[in-house]
Amino acid sequence: MRYSKQRELVLHTVEQLCDHPTAEEIFDKAAPECPGLSLGTVYRNLNSLVEAGMVRRVSIPGRADRFDHTLCWHSHLYCTACGGVVDADVDEKQVMKLVRRQKDVVVQDCAVVLFGLCEACAKKQAEG
Repeated sequence: MRYSKQRELVLHTVEQLCDHPTAEEIFDKAAPECPGLSLGTVYRNLNSLVEAGMVRRVSIPGRADRFDHTLCWHSHLYCTACGGVVDADVDEKQVMKLVRRQKDVVVQDCAVVLFGLCEACAKKQAEG
């Protein structure tokens, strides 16, 4: 991958925003540092970084993709109350045991996104 100042800025911003930001959140944070930056450039660079294995895409059905700088396998929880995304503690080996072996099919990876309440929202709900 060729060096690009914008790509480096996008990567740095993903690493800086540890809350699984959307492309728009990355753009909002990075734009002041690079006045010519466009949202389209952020999307293109995020796609390049995902393809290069430098950033992980977190897809949530019906919502904007999120981006994560933590590359090792892990799962996520989408909070249905606040819309936040947090890492979830899920056993990868147990998940892979659930995958039925099929003839001529090789599962290389999987993504687990749980839907529920983050710790802060669960605490608010319990208090309310």
